[in-house]
Amino acid sequence: MVQEKPSMGDKIKRKLSLPKMVGLEDENKVRGNWSGRLDFFLSCIGYAVGLGNIWRFPYICYRNGGGAFLIPYCIFLLLCGMPLVFLEIAYGQFCSQSPTGVWKLSPMFKGIGWGMVIVSGIVCIYYNIIITWTLYYLLMSFQAVLPWSHCNNDWNDENCALWHKRSPNATNHTHQGPLDPLLDGAGVVRLMGNLTANSSASYWMHYGVDGTNSTNVTIQRESPSEQYWQNHVLELSEGIENIGPIRWQLLLCLIFAWVMIFLCLCKGVKSSGKVVYVTATFPYLVLIILLVRGVTLPGSMEGIKYYLIPKWEKLLSFKVWAEAAGQIFYSVGAAWGAMITFASYNRFQNNCLRDAIIVPLLNEGTSIFAGFVIFSIIGFMAQETGRTVDAVITQGPGLAFVVYPGALAKLPISPMWAVLFFLMLLTVGVDSQFGMFETMTSAFVDEYPHFLRKRKTLFIAATCFVQFLLGIVIVTKGGIYILQIMDWYSSTYSLMVFSFMECIVVAYVYGVDRFYEDIELMIGRKPPILYKYSWLFVTPAVILFIFVATFFQHESVTYGDYHYPAWAIVLGWLLALCSILPIPGIMILKIVREKGPILQRIKKLCRPAVDWGPVPTKFREQYYESLSPARRQWLREFHPEMKFTVNQLEDEGIMMKPLKPNDSLHDKPASVPHEEKALIQGQQECNNV
Repeated sequence: MVQEKPSMGDKIKRKLSLPKMVGLEDENKVRGNWSGRLDFFLSCIGYAVGLGNIWRFPYICYRNGGGAFLIPYCIFLLLCGMPLVFLEIAYGQFCSQSPTGVWKLSPMFKGIGWGMVIVSGIVCIYYNIIITWTLYYLLMSFQAVLPWSHCNNDWNDENCALWHKRSPNATNHTHQGPLDPLLDGAGVVRLMGNLTANSSASYWMHYGVDGTNSTNVTIQRESPSEQYWQNHVLELSEGIENIGPIRWQLLLCLIFAWVMIFLCLCKGVKSSGKVVYVTATFPYLVLIILLVRGVTLPGSMEGIKYYLIPKWEKLLSFKVWAEAAGQIFYSVGAAWGAMITFASYNRFQNNCLRDAIIVPLLNEGTSIFAGFVIFSIIGFMAQETGRTVDAVITQGPGLAFVVYPGALAKLPISPMWAVLFFLMLLTVGVDSQFGMFETMTSAFVDEYPHFLRKRKTLFIAATCFVQFLLGIVIVTKGGIYILQIMDWYSSTYSLMVFSFMECIVVAYVYGVDRFYEDIELMIGRKPPILYKYSWLFVTPAVILFIFVATFFQHESVTYGDYHYPAWAIVLGWLLALCSILPIPGIMILKIVREKGPILQRIKKLCRPAVDWGPVPTKFREQYYESLSPARRQWLREFHPEMKFTVNQLEDEGIMMKPLKPNDSLHDKPASVPHEEKALIQGQQECNNV
């Protein structure tokens, strides 16, 4: 039967009839909903805009052709990033379930959801360590003189040095004997030794710390910010073989970080949805302030030119296209499970198509905007040190905790800029942590609702404590070696496997046309046809390309010049496999537990479960009405004892038992709520079809 297209008047009436979120009771009485429309939107923005936007994207963009890199990057955003985000938001919102519960659409593949939960759990452990470092730097920024701005500290050694400008006309400069004192914020420091510099722009000033003179010194030059990071914050050991004792300062910050996470998430989305109003918007304010300050610094334009001027020849490199595609997974936040979790708390008729367009575009716009901020400061740093921009730029913790603090230390009123910068890093990191942690806890609560739902606050506290215990080893002197392994292997391949299988299962197993009908039930219209062909062909092909490219370009984990022993690399690969193995493991387990011939078991497990569909009663009835005769026939064939009933429908706080074939509405007690009676009546009508 062909449905008539709704008229403009019908669309307007439907638009006006959509409930406003604020001030209304939750549709989902058991799991709850966001308190306002902006809660979901800002949570997605806060989660997607993470530390990768600050310390990874600018470096990747510069290394792969500057402005030219944006061409393949935007192409892959349209072909892969946006379709994946829409896919996850759509099916998460449709069934109001966590990453494990959504696979009622095809129970055979429930291992994908558990894989997402495992990845989020692993990353939560070390991501909070990064927040711990940020907290420590933030606390140390409240000083008149930043401790990483000079070499007059207990942790500085004879290799600590600062750049000092000299005449641009000089070609060689030699200091003989003790040099003139230099007033450096923290006091007077004497320069010593015979120092020769061949740079035409500047030379290293070597700051002795033992008060003695030296001659003809060969210096392994290290900046104060680098020594602060390596020698003081980390107290870095020789390698992973010697992790050393716990850094008690970092341990205290780690405790504070987990307490902060608990307080923000103890009430679920009701509490985190309010926190993101600050944490998701504050970074933009700081970025704007830093950009205004950055572009006024000498040398800033040179940094921005390095960032933007296209190197067109780079587009001929396969590696550039591979890294542009790979960056998508670090940017949009797909395949981690957080987008599914956030969407599961939406009201059923939320315009998920609009959100799935705005969130990725705003996220990538933030990455590009952050590049201007980072490179304006790096251009200034390059001029101050006499280096070229490419000798200053780095990625990862080195940018956030070495290069950038060193640049901020050179600004007037440097403590103020340091406080702003690390506050920004803190809010950016906390938002991403919210998403991953909520993914993990919601999955367990949805899987074991009878035991955990009424004890969710206690369960969140227990999870925080367990994650804290697992993170203690990373705040030892060799902890960063462990963190590097976790970051290198935990999600590199698993995210691509998850996203590829998501597309295949939804498009081919569940059926892309059926999924389009589900979306139409939610938003009142079918999405653009481009999404259909993306899920069917384009996005899986791009993901497969990324996987192959990443595999052939993969290098064993390193930390600077340190190369890991073989057993550590094996440990990393086991970490990568632990989130992928649940996929075949759960497949086998479900097939073994099912009854009947093997092919019938597989066919049954690939089809949607009986309780797949919307949770609110009125939308679930609409969903039943929209099912095709073939789907009804399938239900009668594979679930004769259940027919068209709901296995465990949780709505209005009611746990419904399966309706047996001989049951009738009159067998129910008179106290059964009106909503349940209506649902049972609708089910009986479907049973008689």
